[in-house]
Amino acid sequence: MSIESIPINRLANEKSPYLLMHSHNPVDWFPWGEEAFSKARDENKLVIVSIGYAACHWCHVMEHESFSDKKVAQIMNNHFVSIKVDREERPDIDDIYMKAVQLISGQGGWPLNAILLPDGKPVFAITYLPNENWKNLLNQIQQLRETSNEKLVKQAIEITHQIQELNSQYINQSILTKSNIDTLHAPFQNLIQLIDFKDGGLNSAPKFPMPVVFEYLLHYYHFSRNEKSLEAIKITLDKMHMGGIYDQIGGGFARYSTDSYWKVPHFEKMLYDNAQLVSLYANAFKLTQHEPYAQVLKETLSFIHKEMISPESGFYSAIDADSEGKEGTFYAWDYDALHKILDPDELFILDYYSVEKAGNWEHEKNILFRTQKDEDFILAKRLSPEQFQNKLLVIRKKLFNHREKKIRPFIDTKVIASWNALMIKGCLDAYAALGLEQYLTIALNNAQFILEKLLIGSSLYRNYKDGKHYNNAKLDDYANVIQAFISLYYATFDEQWLNHADLLTQHTLQHFQDSQSGMFFYTSNLDEELITRQFEIPDQVIPSSNSVMALNLYYLGVIFEKPDYTRLSERMVNHIQENITTSTIYFANWAKLQLLMVNKPFEVALVGEKCMDFNRVLNKHFLPNAIITGSKGESNLPLLQHKFIENQTNIHLCKDKVCSLPISNCEDALELLNTKNVTT
Repeated sequence: MSIESIPINRLANEKSPYLLMHSHNPVDWFPWGEEAFSKARDENKLVIVSIGYAACHWCHVMEHESFSDKKVAQIMNNHFVSIKVDREERPDIDDIYMKAVQLISGQGGWPLNAILLPDGKPVFAITYLPNENWKNLLNQIQQLRETSNEKLVKQAIEITHQIQELNSQYINQSILTKSNIDTLHAPFQNLIQLIDFKDGGLNSAPKFPMPVVFEYLLHYYHFSRNEKSLEAIKITLDKMHMGGIYDQIGGGFARYSTDSYWKVPHFEKMLYDNAQLVSLYANAFKLTQHEPYAQVLKETLSFIHKEMISPESGFYSAIDADSEGKEGTFYAWDYDALHKILDPDELFILDYYSVEKAGNWEHEKNILFRTQKDEDFILAKRLSPEQFQNKLLVIRKKLFNHREKKIRPFIDTKVIASWNALMIKGCLDAYAALGLEQYLTIALNNAQFILEKLLIGSSLYRNYKDGKHYNNAKLDDYANVIQAFISLYYATFDEQWLNHADLLTQHTLQHFQDSQSGMFFYTSNLDEELITRQFEIPDQVIPSSNSVMALNLYYLGVIFEKPDYTRLSERMVNHIQENITTSTIYFANWAKLQLLMVNKPFEVALVGEKCMDFNRVLNKHFLPNAIITGSKGESNLPLLQHKFIENQTNIHLCKDKVCSLPISNCEDALELLNTKNVTT
């Protein structure tokens, strides 16, 4: 069949790479919008909403098996109106119908296929189905539509009601009580029982990195010095770095491991995972000075810089798991091929990377992963440490260059505001930990991209592609961009970033906040109306937008001395105090904020010509209990006012508006800042 004879549907006019992948399907796809729902109402048809994303392996499988099949298309076109949605463009739509599939089946995932009434209420929802199962389901539902439509309508109303009710489960309507020291240890005790102290991460398979959980443990360790917390962090970061989930040749992390010991990844690389893991390894390096963590930072950011930055300095969204029609082909190795690539004196690397003649994965392929730390391998092989490291660099470069000749996985070049902001923060955390200026430059370039391409007045756009922004930003976009701008201030003391952060905060208060609870809806009051307006409260693989907003409000409240901000932040935490204690794994970012609130942060003011030098010294240390501000001269920021003294650079440490005498060196300041805060 020539390319001209392949059908082209309405998705050909879309920007999303995921939607464009389906533009040649025989299915008469619509993008999300009134046109599709109007057609469904006029023709009295049910609506199929199929949701996925470009790097999703099983989305590709279903596209190939079912949506490219003319018989499937005939059923869908005759009896339904079909809509394709990129979940990364429209997470608000995905969230609603993901809740539907979770209510119906108890689990979720992608591709997500929901069948709706013409008014958007879900009748049924399911994830991936093979071709015959999908056809059978569609035929069964169409038959019910013709014979028992009242039952379908009743079911859709009930499912919608249950989705709407989910909003209230995290809002404590009883009398709110403030967090205190007694509330701080229970979340840790709850969480630590779920840690796998053999292989790291959580006791589960598949195994997701969950950076937010281990960021909380880092913060808890700082305040408590509980060694079990530090042990959990170190075993997890060590094992992930050694595992197949980490690209041993090119750097960067895959989305998750399909097993319980990080060996076999689901090979897609997501920007949001790598951004958060860069922050996590950077903070862990600050705390431990463990050199392999610095290696992870350098390799991962090198991968990001080479493969995931656009010419305009926007970060791309994802890299596919598949190439040449198969998952993991780009990253897997043949035993015989490695023998041809490597010299005889380099073959020791096969043991280092756990390569087997028959393959250590499917189809006689090998995933490169390590079971020994470098020092143990060197000892076992009786190698010279210096010679080993030099040889390793040569071998990795040789393997990398060979791999570059292969057909590469598809890159989703769509830019997402929220994920770009996470990467800004990752770059800044790496800059603070390692002091390498190029990471600050990358962060500043991307921040400028957001200002120029995604921000109009105080309104953000979520997506950018092919020179155009589109789709109104959601709460996670606002929350993470505000967080990134606060982080940029900490790195540069350029007050424009605080002003941008505060402007965006005021926008969220006006357009996203629920006046009754104080929480923030995921969608703006300027957005189109869906069947419900949801809160995003539990932390998942990415911290929830409400927990990030609560942190932002707390930091900005302290910096600008805006007590209405800090009071709102405290109110948000108090609503879900019970959830923080009993379900810490899903409220780890909230628990991190609770630690800060109870202990009260140090308000650190660096004032004088050398303030940036002092800032770089302090930032090499993990100081989650410090909100650091600074200026070379006079400043209108409340924390800096009346502290400038000509020809001096001083450090002012204040806590709860009580200040110590000025300190003229970083060593004395660090001694005070590292004081244990929590009573254990």
